[in-house]
Amino acid sequence: MITPPLEPLARHHSVFFLIMRRLRVPLILLITIVAVTVLGLTLAPGVDAEGKPHHLSFFHALYFASYTATTIGFGEIPYAFSDQQRLWVLVCIYLSVVGWAYTLGTVFAILADRNLQQAIAMQRFVRAVRRLGEPFYLVCGYGETGRLICHALDRLGYRAVVIEREESKVGEIDLQSYAADVPTITADASNPETLRYAGLTHPSCVGVIALTNDDSANLAIAIAARLLAPGLPVLARAETQETAANMASFGTPHIINPFERFGDTLELALHTPAAWQLLGWLTGLPGTRIELHREPPRGPWIICGHGRFGKLMVDAMDAESVPVTIIDLQAPFDSTHRWVKGDGTGAAALEEAGIRRAVGIVAGTGSDVDNLSIAVTARELNRNIFVILRQNHYANRALFKAFGSDITVLPSEIIAHECLAILSTPLLAPFLGEVRSRDDEWCAWLLDRMTRRLSWDVPDIWSERINLSRAPALYRRLMRGETITIDQLLRSHGNRHEYIACEVLYLVRDDDDDLVIPAANTPIRAGDELLLAGRPGARSRFALNLTNEHSLNYILTGTDLPGGWIWEKLAHRKNKSAPSRLP
Repeated sequence: MITPPLEPLARHHSVFFLIMRRLRVPLILLITIVAVTVLGLTLAPGVDAEGKPHHLSFFHALYFASYTATTIGFGEIPYAFSDQQRLWVLVCIYLSVVGWAYTLGTVFAILADRNLQQAIAMQRFVRAVRRLGEPFYLVCGYGETGRLICHALDRLGYRAVVIEREESKVGEIDLQSYAADVPTITADASNPETLRYAGLTHPSCVGVIALTNDDSANLAIAIAARLLAPGLPVLARAETQETAANMASFGTPHIINPFERFGDTLELALHTPAAWQLLGWLTGLPGTRIELHREPPRGPWIICGHGRFGKLMVDAMDAESVPVTIIDLQAPFDSTHRWVKGDGTGAAALEEAGIRRAVGIVAGTGSDVDNLSIAVTARELNRNIFVILRQNHYANRALFKAFGSDITVLPSEIIAHECLAILSTPLLAPFLGEVRSRDDEWCAWLLDRMTRRLSWDVPDIWSERINLSRAPALYRRLMRGETITIDQLLRSHGNRHEYIACEVLYLVRDDDDDLVIPAANTPIRAGDELLLAGRPGARSRFALNLTNEHSLNYILTGTDLPGGWIWEKLAHRKNKSAPSRLP
């Protein structure tokens, strides 16, 4: 599909032509004043130094009119003016003052014009995007989720281009400590032309992340990406089933509903607690530390608020056959659940719902203040109750952290975790699916093994393909028929008796013989793809084993190869001169 480059598109926002159109009348007025001044000076009679009649040439008249337009007092050239000439100059001075005052007023009005400012910003933005040579993600929406995504992408070494409608949020980007500049524009991301300006068809664009709080805008972004850049992966946020179904109908690969994701997570936590802990550790934000959570208990639960979030919580509880009492002001009553009318912020409604015998409560309203009030009241009535607290705004994190709920549900973090799990490596998604299908005992074993080795800090997750471009040293040895195992590859090139702080989680082969947590003695084949988790710095150390022949030879044989042509010659000569050993 042929798409127009960014440069022709930017011509529609040419600042020069926009300014020239606005200055058309003032410039015509100035040109007219100068022309009349020059003509009058050439016609007005004067005298030379000897008292003979003299008329200014067009050049001298234009020169005099030019410097008089900015400064007055350079003198009269080439001879002192006559009274007629001075009278004409006096008239022209006042004409030019009026003309320049009008022109300068127009210039100041243009500089304050919002359309011109947007055109300048758009042109600067298009130039910045056009100059990008490294891979970047197009992030539509810089709210709480967008900010988390951009910080995580920055830590992972990826560039980001941001489109945001609110100017106040765009201003926050300059205050963030990103390692690289983030090109940003204040515009409507649902406009296909804006997406083009932002690099949707740029060869370095590797993905689109639609994170606005408007489902219709996210839908429009997904459709535009599907039509204008069909091969580009799209991650889109959808908070309603209808929007998600619409996105899925035209092939949007990754659709994220934060409440639905948490509903699935809660269901997993009730069914397989260790898998829930393991997934939280693997998909956390880089640079954070995961704490071991108390497992959600089985027994009677109370859910406060029966909106979108509350309904999904009820469905998750029903899937695990957990009894639920719902507290809501206007929710419809049905025969399948017990209902209490109220908002849950007061003790009366909680007492009626059975708070003292309940094992858990979900404060899931759309108000952070109400949710905190529900949680505080519930803890006062039942100190051991398991609290799931919905946090709607990231700015309130200090209050929610001070309360100390068992689980805090923040939609922006859920979406960020999901996006990073997909962006960091596509191989992570099938591995997480494998984890969800395993029993609790296996997940507990893997969680204990990984956290003992790598700690509870969120690990770096990455994948490596064993081919000539990604692993040249290893690939050449494998093509020569050598057998190399995972255990050998994980050894440190500083000391081969030690191991790099990383683990192979998943091994994918072309013959569909995929291995989850492959054994240490598993041989590596050319074309394999490995999913790894490790501490910061482990990725570069592991990559050195794959790409550097000296490091690979050392971890395989224990022998250091010479480091250059001279050293290789000296080592070769030394080997020749060394006496041979008799058997």
